[in-house]
Amino acid sequence: MRCLPFALFFLALGACATPLELYYKPGAEVTRMQSEQTKCEVAALRDAPVASQVRQDPGLYVPGYRSCNGSGNCTYYPGFWRPGRVYSVDVNAPLRLRLMDQCMAGKGYQRTQIPQCSQSVAGSVAPAATRTMPALAANSCVIRNEGGSWQIVNVQ
Repeated sequence: MRCLPFALFFLALGACATPLELYYKPGAEVTRMQSEQTKCEVAALRDAPVASQVRQDPGLYVPGYRSCNGSGNCTYYPGFWRPGRVYSVDVNAPLRLRLMDQCMAGKGYQRTQIPQCSQSVAGSVAPAATRTMPALAANSCVIRNEGGSWQIVNVQ
């Protein structure tokens, strides 16, 4: 039980190292992008609403077996079915994502992933939040701030 806090810490640390995925347009204001994204999300949800389907993995048959001791006394253990996992899936999720991408592309944005900055880069830059999206370069990275904002940095 004492290991649980450490496991949660490393799980959270791993989540922070994932790239930032966002809709990007050079020179666009972040607040404008977020507003456009919300409008596109609403339209995509209207055109491809959540369509949850309950599904089940196939079951597994565990065959019976016989166990005998040294005296020749045998016990038979019958087989049984182990039910499959029950889960739900939103069958419209891929369509909704395509609609989002099309809507944002129509506004001049494209979905982009920006890698996480290293600790040394993050420590060498004055903390700030990106307000206007800069031109991206091969060495661009992102610093995630508390509260959900982020800072795009072009490493020199």
